[in-house]
Amino acid sequence: MTDDRRTGSGATGGVGVTDTVAMPGMSRFDAIYDQPDPRAYFRALCPLGYRTPGHAQRVFRRLRTALSPAGSAPLTVLDLCCSYGINAALLNHEVTLDDLYERYTSREAAAKTPAQLADWDREFYAARRRGDQVRVIGLDRAPRAVAYGRAVGLLAEGFAEDLEEAPPSPALRRAVQDVRLITVTGGTTFLSQRTFRPLLCAAHGPVWVAAFVLRTSSYDDIAGALAAFGLATERTGTTFPQRRFTDRAEQRYAVDTVTAAGLDPAGKECDGSFHTALHLSRPTSDVVMIPLDTLVP
Repeated sequence: MTDDRRTGSGATGGVGVTDTVAMPGMSRFDAIYDQPDPRAYFRALCPLGYRTPGHAQRVFRRLRTALSPAGSAPLTVLDLCCSYGINAALLNHEVTLDDLYERYTSREAAAKTPAQLADWDREFYAARRRGDQVRVIGLDRAPRAVAYGRAVGLLAEGFAEDLEEAPPSPALRRAVQDVRLITVTGGTTFLSQRTFRPLLCAAHGPVWVAAFVLRTSSYDDIAGALAAFGLATERTGTTFPQRRFTDRAEQRYAVDTVTAAGLDPAGKECDGSFHTALHLSRPTSDVVMIPLDTLVP
């Protein structure tokens, strides 16, 4: 998502949409991230072809299988910048991102009150729950979005906290004790070690961290903090289109930024879209035992 709220959703980045909002040269999408329900989010992002949660669905399901093979204890996942619980919806249910775009931009959805939509969604997701579902905890600065994810059954627990501004609450620290996987599909531009360090300190076992990071952003600060916990960070060579640019000025910003970072925008930003790379941080032993290219479709 894209978010200028740091540990909030995002403005066109991951489910926070893009890590776009507060950055100079990037369009702002602040208003769509803390509504009573996700309709505005999907209406705004559909015309821009926002795809990061769809890419993440395939990757996160593979990570789930690697961390929790059949017959093992259920996996607990912490989704940072969780917004309305969209990553949880895609991870635990037989739905696609295109299904959600169609659903939330439909006339039927538009005719409902927020309470009616929540009832509609509760039944929808309950009927599509996968047998290999995991327990998802949501963390986002947006209280109404988190509340919606919990109300419709997407989030087992949800916390409206900004760890860039304050330490985690005792309840959040308790909730993340059993977390094995931390996911981020938007908002990393506005996150730092201030968010990740207390979460990893609270976790009782080794944790994997999977983040889709815009090529216009640096992940070095976070990767350095994760290294202090024994986690080695790998980055995919393959990139993932995030969304189309809103105008030429935004494209110029992206092309200039990735070029300054020593990256080649040809075939990516030059072709009209933001791109992300997956950064996966794991204990060194896991890096050796499970190569990254077996986890990324």
